[in-house]
Amino acid sequence: MERARILIVEDEPNIVESLRFILERADFAVQAVASGADALERLRHDRFSAAVLDVMLPGMNGFELLRAIRADPALARLPVLVLTAKGQAADRRTAETIGADAFITKPFSNADVVARVRSIVGA
Repeated sequence: MERARILIVEDEPNIVESLRFILERADFAVQAVASGADALERLRHDRFSAAVLDVMLPGMNGFELLRAIRADPALARLPVLVLTAKGQAADRRTAETIGADAFITKPFSNADVVARVRSIVGA
């Protein structure tokens, strides 16, 4: 069976490496980009099982990226986990309103991230 492919959209290299390590250890295939624009480009040209988005990104922020994903018929059903240091209730509501499948605040539990990704991809 093919491994689920996860796109990490995060501009902090240490967090990318941490997420890559825990997700690959959980048997996911992982790719990463550092901006919303790069994420849209990659999502439109490659097939992914889910995306993990930071909110605070250069240029297009994570909420704008999520809106673009939900507005694109080819991507609208992609499972998305929003992972952010912005943990206020308003941010969670915004993510849910736009269509996030899950929301986790930083600092995060490795086990929680793996469990949420497994849940949204149906693994």
